[in-house]
Amino acid sequence: MTVFKNTYLIMRHGQSEANVADIVVSDPEIGCLNYGLSPLGQTQAKESAIGYDGKPIDAIFCSDFKRTKETAGIVASVLSLPAPIEDTRLRERFFGEWEGHSSSAYENVWEKDFQDSHQSVNGVESTMSVRERSVSLITDLETQYENKVILLVAHGDILQIMKSAFHGIEPGQHRSLPHHETGEMKLLASIGEKFYF
Repeated sequence: MTVFKNTYLIMRHGQSEANVADIVVSDPEIGCLNYGLSPLGQTQAKESAIGYDGKPIDAIFCSDFKRTKETAGIVASVLSLPAPIEDTRLRERFFGEWEGHSSSAYENVWEKDFQDSHQSVNGVESTMSVRERSVSLITDLETQYENKVILLVAHGDILQIMKSAFHGIEPGQHRSLPHHETGEMKLLASIGEKFYF
């Protein structure tokens, strides 16, 4: 059982150029340098930061992909926060052979996710792998911080899969949870809450 010493918020990057182009961009060699936010994505990040009315955020951690770095940077600027800290454990899930294909490929991947959380079909990173790396970041943050509000800025799939650990379901069932919209900020866990991992 884990009793949280910090409060964690999660945010999906704003609409990206990859979203607009309707393609899968999950390879770090591509996504860390290209496919940043669209104009709408920039607006979404700004509006999400302006609309935040919770306890002051102390730190932001983000994926090293361009779209998440830009999102985190906008939030930090609007809320006058320290520069976001990049962590590769928040990277986009790797979609293997679907890289560069239409985002309609996600449906095929999610169907297989539901059948087996440990599988790695067509080079796609398994949901169990995604959950383990994302939760390991939170575990580390719990040893480094106390009584802080921490924002994690990442990607749709990793956030859905991360949430599965907090809802007591298999990571392959992540699509049964409410969808995380681009630019949307949500509460993941509050200080003092108890969870079993």
